[in-house]
Amino acid sequence: MPGICQNLKIISSELAPAGVKLVAVSKLQPEKSILEAYHCGQKTFGENRVQELLPKAGALPKDIEWHLIGHLQTNKVKFIAPFISLIHSVDSLNLLKEIDKEVKKNSRIIPCLLQIRIAREETKFGMKFDKAKELFDSCELQNYQNIKISGLMGMATQTEDQTLVRSEFRSLHKFYSELKHKHNLSILSMGMSGDYKIAVEEGSNMVRIGSSIFNIS
Repeated sequence: MPGICQNLKIISSELAPAGVKLVAVSKLQPEKSILEAYHCGQKTFGENRVQELLPKAGALPKDIEWHLIGHLQTNKVKFIAPFISLIHSVDSLNLLKEIDKEVKKNSRIIPCLLQIRIAREETKFGMKFDKAKELFDSCELQNYQNIKISGLMGMATQTEDQTLVRSEFRSLHKFYSELKHKHNLSILSMGMSGDYKIAVEEGSNMVRIGSSIFNIS
């Protein structure tokens, strides 16, 4: 079985021609494995849970770019506001309000992605297209000076049906394209270990990959 460095080399070679950024999903990974990936050149890591992210961010190299990719509760925002580089999973105006408030205390501006629900599973978080459009057009959004909505994130249905997965990614890319210039968006985060190749073909420029890097079966 290839090691972490070899996996990173293979995946990076696939992503580089299209200019796609790789977020190494390090949830449940020990610090040793994250450091191995770091020393192989990977500097961007994504965590799902704040309580797992905090000790890792405290112990690992300070030049790591940490992304919060899982569902974020408003009462956890204050813990990551001082250092988080990108929040992928914003799914409400209320959460944006809380992020802005806490980030302001740290004199920062944090880029955020709106999470759009494109999958059929009811367990997936995210906003519907119409609600996201309403948020972009809301007057209240203009009051938040310490956040920047930089793009969109979505997760496809977990299925072997690649036609369905492709159609879901395609729908999100279409929505992104409609909003991109009006709202100065630059990031479309879609694609994980099982479907990132399809996501890239459908326009993703940021992928979140864990199991294919860290050899999780």
